[in-house]
Amino acid sequence: MDSAEFHAAVYNTVRLIPAQKVTSYGHIAKLIGMPNHSRHVGQALKFLTPGTTPPVPWHRVVSSSGAISSRGPGTDGARRQGEALEAEGVEVTVTGAGERKVDLSVCGWFPAPGTV
Repeated sequence: MDSAEFHAAVYNTVRLIPAQKVTSYGHIAKLIGMPNHSRHVGQALKFLTPGTTPPVPWHRVVSSSGAISSRGPGTDGARRQGEALEAEGVEVTVTGAGERKVDLSVCGWFPAPGTV
């Protein structure tokens, strides 16, 4: 699978995540048949441009611990992602260390590979 095919597979799979649900970068990688490429899933989502049609609900993908990944010092991506999830009704908590998290046992979406 080349880069363009990988990105298309990621975007198409992320579009399947229902509102009020989240999944992990690693689970998207498994669903597209590339189980060792979770970091590449994150990179593919990083390359999304505003106005992509049909929209890709990038905010519904989090780390395997339920943490909303930081985009680096001085960035607001984690805050924006948390706000987008909250707008859909997903509860986002903030840890004592300031990390934003969701409870995957409540809002996780983890279909078996080959079923979506």
